[in-house]
Amino acid sequence: MSKNSSLQEGRNAFPFERKNYLFFLVGLGLLALGYVLMSGGGVEDPNEFSEAIFSTRRITIAPLTVLLGYGVIFYSILKRFPAEGGQA
Repeated sequence: MSKNSSLQEGRNAFPFERKNYLFFLVGLGLLALGYVLMSGGGVEDPNEFSEAIFSTRRITIAPLTVLLGYGVIFYSILKRFPAEGGQA
């Protein structure tokens, strides 16, 4: 195998492995879940006040879920997994 053919194989390869993409999708799912958990708590009449915006779900659980999602996405980008499948 020449040096040029190994360089050519490196250029045609995907930048990430399958596990990286799976972690990325899990992170996106966690982000979506966190933002859905944050939604709601509004009232129809702007002159009324609702204590629902201060629920534990919206103040604590949802932001932690969003941060976890971003953490999983960063991990999926930075982590190098060994190549799946051998060289032919």
